[in-house]
Amino acid sequence: MMRPFDDATRRNIAAACAAFTRLPEDGAAPSLKRAAVAVALTAAGEGDDTAFLLTLRASHLRAHRGQWALPGGRCDAGETPVEAALRELDEELGLRLTSAEVLGTLDDYPTRSGYLITPVVVWATAAAAIRPNPDEVASVHRIALTTIERDDAFDFTGIPESSRRVIRFHHQMSLIHAPTAALIYQFREVLAGRQTRVTELEQPVFAWK
Repeated sequence: MMRPFDDATRRNIAAACAAFTRLPEDGAAPSLKRAAVAVALTAAGEGDDTAFLLTLRASHLRAHRGQWALPGGRCDAGETPVEAALRELDEELGLRLTSAEVLGTLDDYPTRSGYLITPVVVWATAAAAIRPNPDEVASVHRIALTTIERDDAFDFTGIPESSRRVIRFHHQMSLIHAPTAALIYQFREVLAGRQTRVTELEQPVFAWK
């Protein structure tokens, strides 16, 4: 379904986020480092569809180099996940947004590497002014929402090391795994009005560190 990048789409997505009931805070959360990512919605660039921003991490980074990711990172001391997501958008992409552009938050996702990631959905009307920080970002891509709504956009597989299903997002001949794939998948489900949980979706072994 096409979603033009306009006020009606913003209202509809905000309503879908408001109707989504987040899981309660996990008792194990204090042992995990808090982090946040932004599901930053903007114009797709081709046609008038709405898209979200996906980055390819710089190849010289110490952790998860060269991997696909939503803009984001670790929360600073005393910082809320919303504040962290907005700060990281500015630091990684030069995209300055305020809390007025926040449409909602999705479930926290615990990673194998010891982070608890909060996805923050934001409306990025100023995305035309994106200036990727080369110290962190190799490239930025606009993924139309129609892309993640395809029946074949995601699949699930198994690995010998876990009883949990590994989720994969198919993008431009690449496979994007959890946590990024899991967060995008839940956002797709929220758009469809479904209360789908993703915390038990597994990451591949290479992402466990």
